Amino acid sequence: MRGSKAIEMWVGLFVVIGLVALFFVAMQVSNLGELRTARGSYKIIARFENVGGLKVRAPVSVAGVTIGRVHGISFDKQTFEAVVDMRIDPAYNTLPVDTSASILTAGLLGEQYVGLSPGSSDERLKDGDEVELTQSAVVLEQVISRFLFNKAGEGGSGKTEEGKGGAAE
Repeated sequence: MRGSKAIEMWVGLFVVIGLVALFFVAMQVSNLGELRTARGSYKIIARFENVGGLKVRAPVSVAGVTIGRVHGISFDKQTFEAVVDMRIDPAYNTLPVDTSASILTAGLLGEQYVGLSPGSSDERLKDGDEVELTQSAVVLEQVISRFLFNKAGEGGSGKTEEGKGGAAE
């Protein structure tokens, strides 16, 4: 009896430790592990024709270094564009005003993030400024359909040209 109670206690302890570890892994995977306050951060916005699968809390990076997070995504009814609100860490307050923003994908089918490419201007982005140069997300389905459409067009036109060449001779 005494031995089985001790074993049950150890098993229970290991289950609790396992659940706590699972919780922390889930927080890291979902980017919720970094619950930094937005205190001191500054806001910049960018407009895109298509944000693809970009989500709030997605990383904002320069040269592979995360410098901020996507804070919000909204739709502008006047221009019919997506407006991405980004919060940038105050340590990176030296971004030039001619910085460009692109929506990129980590890996082939990974999560999407905003990649910033600094320009060469001496003026710096300030709180509330807008990034003028943007490149929308590449939607994999559109790329595949364009590729297939172009291949089908090349195949059809190749046969037609051969047929014409044979008839003319």
